[in-house]
Amino acid sequence: MVYAIGVLFSFLVYIVIGIFLSKKISNVEDYFVSGRNASTLLITGSLVASFLSTVSFMGEAGFSYEGYPILLLILTIFNGSGYILGVVLFGRYLRRSESLTVPEYFGRRFNSTKVRRAAGITTIIGIAAYLVAVTQGGALLLSSILDVPYTVALVIMWIAYTSFTFLSGAKGVLVNDTLMFIIFLVAVFVAVPYIIYASGGWPEALINTSTLNSRPDILSWHGLTGKNASMGTPMEALGWAIIMGLVWGTVVSVSPWQTSRYLMAKNEHVAIRSGVFAMIALLFIYLFLHIGMAAVSSINPDINPTEQVFIWSAINILPTSIGVLALTGIMAAALSSCSTFLQLIGNSVAHDLSFKKKSDKSALKFSRLSMIGASIVIFIITLWQPPAIMWVGYFAATLFAASWGPVAFTSIYSKRINSEGAFWSIVMGFLGVIAGELIQKVGVSLPVYLNPAIIGVVLSIISLVVGSRLGTVTEKEVLFRKELLKRPEDFDNEKDMSITKRYPKILIGSGVTLIIITFVFYYLPLYME
Repeated sequence: MVYAIGVLFSFLVYIVIGIFLSKKISNVEDYFVSGRNASTLLITGSLVASFLSTVSFMGEAGFSYEGYPILLLILTIFNGSGYILGVVLFGRYLRRSESLTVPEYFGRRFNSTKVRRAAGITTIIGIAAYLVAVTQGGALLLSSILDVPYTVALVIMWIAYTSFTFLSGAKGVLVNDTLMFIIFLVAVFVAVPYIIYASGGWPEALINTSTLNSRPDILSWHGLTGKNASMGTPMEALGWAIIMGLVWGTVVSVSPWQTSRYLMAKNEHVAIRSGVFAMIALLFIYLFLHIGMAAVSSINPDINPTEQVFIWSAINILPTSIGVLALTGIMAAALSSCSTFLQLIGNSVAHDLSFKKKSDKSALKFSRLSMIGASIVIFIITLWQPPAIMWVGYFAATLFAASWGPVAFTSIYSKRINSEGAFWSIVMGFLGVIAGELIQKVGVSLPVYLNPAIIGVVLSIISLVVGSRLGTVTEKEVLFRKELLKRPEDFDNEKDMSITKRYPKILIGSGVTLIIITFVFYYLPLYME
């Protein structure tokens, strides 16, 4: 009952915030991009909260528990780097465009409604798939906490995230995302040390985990391998981690649920600082989370389904107060992603598939109706689709890495690409990933170097090059790109610049701290006996 009260109270808080902020929405810019005046804290909170979801706290946590924590940490090295590369190489230029959505940016950059619609459709389909996975995870968690059927839990969760997103749009999403970010940040850093203590304390917890007969090599760099494991050989496991790390790094760099946050930043300095802080937060959260979930296997190696490992730990290992915080944190991660995804789907339906000019009042009404309609469709799909939290999330992410990655970066750095190349790059990258997944579904086993993401990226690049050679670069495309490359007048502000120059030092210091923590708490007890 205590766990249920804690989680339901958090729901009420988010809804109240949405109602309060809805009164501050006066135009489409407020609803879509929060008036473009968000602070570093709000952008950082939303970046991390919209990325970390039930895919992380349930799907990936379960994967670590099964025997692959270090493999996921290798993946995260590439993944986290996407924040720095993304904001420096793409995000800050996206902000300069002053678009309301990322598909609108592509449409304006290439002076093409066709490109904009292609980006809009891929946004809706890809994010809808991710939203289904995250909603399923949240509903499964809520079902176990409230001890109610999955369907009832799904309805409660759907009402919660739809209500405050519908009411307050980007403003509500930013504030609630940041609140949720703080909750699950504290939850991880409080819960995981306690789990390590319950597993025998340091260094016994790691030694006990590494010597489990049921999970040999759980703390090795490649995790469990062999005939009955999820991975093949150690090198195939490493190949998978690197490929998926590059995919997720690209997702963090260009995906709409990440880069759209930069459109809301107060200025370019805020965008850059947020990218640095987001990378630091992600790396520390993942280090604690995955080592902690692996250690749970030394207490109970028989949790089934494994996606419930963090939930089981919160209820059975942690003190009630910390357990409530942990469960509220997992639910916060789910709701934050759901609200961001729903906002983006609604925005694209209203803004990128329909180009009719409307007054602010009618545009707001249409946007909210689009959001409600999208939410109902997602609810029906989630009700019908069996849960597959981690793998559905990974599939959705690869769609954006393949179909948007090449176009996003070359839209800034290439003079030669044009609307024809951009359109076919988006379409073929998207179809390439789906084709690769379908091949695997019919029972064909693809080698690691033919991962669907790689198939999609290769097709996307080929289509970008060939399509651009067949088309021509228009004067409007040239002028728009020139405007993007112009340095904003306020960027050289002495005060802002002096603050931003500190951030590389903060990043280096954080990296050194991570190395020391890993060496002392992981390497020494396992390899220096």
